[in-house]
Amino acid sequence: MKLNKYIDHTLLKPNATKEQILAIIAEAKEYDFASVCVNPTWVALSAQELKDTDVKVCTVIGFPLGANTPAVKAFETKDAIANGADEIDMVINVGALKSQDYDTVLKDIQAVVEASGDKLVKVIIETCLLTDEEKVKACQLSQEAGADFVKTSTGFSTGGATVEDVALMRKTVGPDMGVKASGGARSYEDAKAFIEAGATRIGASSGVAIMKGEKADGDY
Repeated sequence: MKLNKYIDHTLLKPNATKEQILAIIAEAKEYDFASVCVNPTWVALSAQELKDTDVKVCTVIGFPLGANTPAVKAFETKDAIANGADEIDMVINVGALKSQDYDTVLKDIQAVVEASGDKLVKVIIETCLLTDEEKVKACQLSQEAGADFVKTSTGFSTGGATVEDVALMRKTVGPDMGVKASGGARSYEDAKAFIEAGATRIGASSGVAIMKGEKADGDY
């Protein structure tokens, strides 16, 4: 198992500086992570710095609340791809899901999938705000909309990934769709547990500590 290629090396804090972004890019190169995951304002810089590597540039759309309209999320997606994004992590319309307005949720995801072209789309369902029934429905709608992954969390709400949620999401989507566990992987043991539960990608700011077998501080 190449653990490094499971990791989206992540820095999404609003106060992240250019120096800090360049530091995680350098770490991603050193450890050959799957991607760096950064806010849209850092996509062009990341794409430039990573152009001669196989580390992807991942960014977030409708982040962190998911309450933007589908048209805005689609525009954000196109802009991010124009700036060099390879992977799109969008936040679901949580309020619409909890209102059982499934048509709105579906169209919201579809708008991003269509805008993304051939780029990878991960749908952040924000598991900490959902019942198990809502988690299952969110995964089913993401599949129906043509997304490539379902993802647990933004890291900016009331909690991150749990092994139980990852297992439920994997059971719901079957063997072929990606499942990303975000928030909560702070050690090699955490990452391994998520992978054993069915995760095919780990979103973490602790990628270096995970690779070194250390325990990291932090909340993502």
